[in-house]
Amino acid sequence: MRTHQSPEPGFHMSWYLKVLSQYADFGGRARRMEFWMFNLISFLISLTLVFADTLTGMMDATVGLGLLSGIYALAVFVPSLAVSVRRLHDTNRSGWWLLLIFIPFLGALALIVLFFLGGTPGDNRYGANPKGE
Repeated sequence: MRTHQSPEPGFHMSWYLKVLSQYADFGGRARRMEFWMFNLISFLISLTLVFADTLTGMMDATVGLGLLSGIYALAVFVPSLAVSVRRLHDTNRSGWWLLLIFIPFLGALALIVLFFLGGTPGDNRYGANPKGE
């Protein structure tokens, strides 16, 4: 298993790039900052691409995606799943907890709460603490 150095806290692309470099790595743990910065930057990129799709006439209003935003959504699907699983691992939970998303409203709410919880101090069954404590 590769170890990845955590970027310094703050708003910058290294958190986003760290997740992309671990494209399909479902093992280990992910800090809250890693998870939330990846999702924030990904959301901002998605908004920009939707805007570009709308301006260029490539937006399909029935689907809610255009060509560029659709390609981007497909490209980050696996990294998004992987960082979500690693975030659950940080709270000492299995990645199977992601299946809560299929419970309307309450499942998504429960996952958001789990993603906000702090990680397990020290090592847990999924690996060393990503904060290095």
